[in-house]
Amino acid sequence: MTGTSKGGEGRTGLLNGFAAYGMWGLVPLFWPLLKPAGAAEILAHRMVWSLAFVAAALLVVRRWKWAGELVRQPRRLALVTVAAAVITVNWGVYIWAVNSGHVVEASLGYFINPLVTIAMGVLLLKERLRPVQWVAVGIGLAAVLVLTIGYGHPPWISLCLAFSFAVYGLVKKKVDLGGVESLAAETAIQFLPALGYLLWLSTHGGSTFTSEGAGHSALLASTGIVTALPLVCFGAAAIRVPLSTLGLLQYMAPVFQFLLGVVYFGEAMPPERWAGFALVWLALVLLTGDAWRSSHRTARTARAARLLAAETRVPGATEAAVRKAENVPSTADDAPQASPVTKP
Repeated sequence: MTGTSKGGEGRTGLLNGFAAYGMWGLVPLFWPLLKPAGAAEILAHRMVWSLAFVAAALLVVRRWKWAGELVRQPRRLALVTVAAAVITVNWGVYIWAVNSGHVVEASLGYFINPLVTIAMGVLLLKERLRPVQWVAVGIGLAAVLVLTIGYGHPPWISLCLAFSFAVYGLVKKKVDLGGVESLAAETAIQFLPALGYLLWLSTHGGSTFTSEGAGHSALLASTGIVTALPLVCFGAAAIRVPLSTLGLLQYMAPVFQFLLGVVYFGEAMPPERWAGFALVWLALVLLTGDAWRSSHRTARTARAARLLAAETRVPGATEAAVRKAENVPSTADDAPQASPVTKP
């Protein structure tokens, strides 16, 4: 009975994971529907309506205790403010990129994001990399160089999306809030500037919210659902499936975005761009394969530790002790990392 229950939970988690990353991967189809609204207006509506949607959800489940604790912790509140600022840049650049015909370049940003995250870990957190990880980062740098030659300039959209999302992930780890709670806190900080901009836009005759019909208004309001619904699915997946599985599922989103850019939007893919993408994909294959090997090695060590503890009944024969003795990193650090939960 217990095994059946766990199997059902795992299937539910996988379905929610596919739903979350599938929706994030298909979101380039949504932003063009909001034209003639510009990227800044869409971004402001996304902030305002996301807060409304998430606040309503939190009211239903009565999860507000975290808000009082956050307000009493100035350092965490400052970090949430930084996260809100960084994700504002990320959202704004992504919306502009999609509606300006740069879907492929935007997808590249989320392909190289894991490599940027690793590089930031080395530079800022003084983390040590295994040889394969160094090779993957080196191939990623070579890919950026090839794409720079191909574009005639660095792939600024991709780099901006990758670095802003990496910084966002780093800050969110420090804040340590759940996905829905984090989105609520960040959009609460974004709300007043966004609402102020929309009011200013309306008074100057630049708003499309009331001038393009009820359908257009409904689509702008639905940006809150488009932002929050995948996040709810991700939260349901995160508590049911291993982090390593989520780390693999995260590649669904940029793959879908890339395919949409090439097949649906018909964006050009000259040979040098294919070469750059191929290098990025090679780096990700190396990175993921190395992470899986390390994760399995850690799992075997953990099982051996449990067996040893059971057989000898020696207190303290824990997985952590065995890892320390054998110098094996923890599973969470080695698994292919899932992206932070507030996606494009």
